[in-house]
Amino acid sequence: MKMLKDPEHQVAGHMAKDGRLGPLVDGEGRFFKPFQSNGRGEDEAKFYESFSSNKNVPDHIRGYFPVYHGTQVVETSNGSGKLPHIILDDVVFGYTNPSGMDVKIGSRTWYPGVSEQYFNQCLKNDRETTSVSLGFRHAGFKIFDHQESRFWIVEYKFVHRYKVDDARLALRKFVSSNSLADLIPDCAFASQVYGGSSGILAQLLELKAWFETQTLYHFSSCSVYMFYENESLLMKGGDGARAQVKLVDFTHVLDGNGVIDHNFLGGLSSFIKFIQDILES
Repeated sequence: MKMLKDPEHQVAGHMAKDGRLGPLVDGEGRFFKPFQSNGRGEDEAKFYESFSSNKNVPDHIRGYFPVYHGTQVVETSNGSGKLPHIILDDVVFGYTNPSGMDVKIGSRTWYPGVSEQYFNQCLKNDRETTSVSLGFRHAGFKIFDHQESRFWIVEYKFVHRYKVDDARLALRKFVSSNSLADLIPDCAFASQVYGGSSGILAQLLELKAWFETQTLYHFSSCSVYMFYENESLLMKGGDGARAQVKLVDFTHVLDGNGVIDHNFLGGLSSFIKFIQDILES
């Protein structure tokens, strides 16, 4: 197997830096996610096993989930030994400078049966962020700034403090061509990235249609990860934004038991409204 390395374009979640355990990539299109502690890694692997073999999931919906390639024990990112890793498609493989944004969906990130400590921690986070007020919150993003020829990275500790106006501004900056230091984003890429028949809005609406009827799973603390290549939008003859939406982070997925996942559906609907407002303005 090829030498594994830290992913270059990760925007949120557990990152492999400062001696911490994080994911790895093989440079050939595979993403290795280490099992999280307290049984969460096993739970996520079980979800992928269930999802990838579930014949009730429509084919067009499968495309919104990273392809699962089983698990493998490999050397960890922090050199602490060997651990099982979930192997997935590296969704940004083949992108040069992808701008990416991770948005946690749902007004609550806790779920029935959790410990009191975990419940209190989730409740605190949900109330301190825009989760309760908007039904979603930013978990981190990075945008390639063409004026500066470098990435503009906003990490969790900053987005955690976002209020409603900050969330709206971040979604506008995500599709802007002017320097991200400018106070007023130009939203130059909005129609190519958010709009169109295959843009992010169309993809989110397709997901929403499924969540309006699906009762297979309840997705707690799961994220919408959206990304695109803004370089190709500035180049003549570029192949478009290649804007994509993926759902990620499945350590807390529960059986739907025939009930619609209103927490996720409500948050997704609210997020969609913000994207629609940007396109309309």
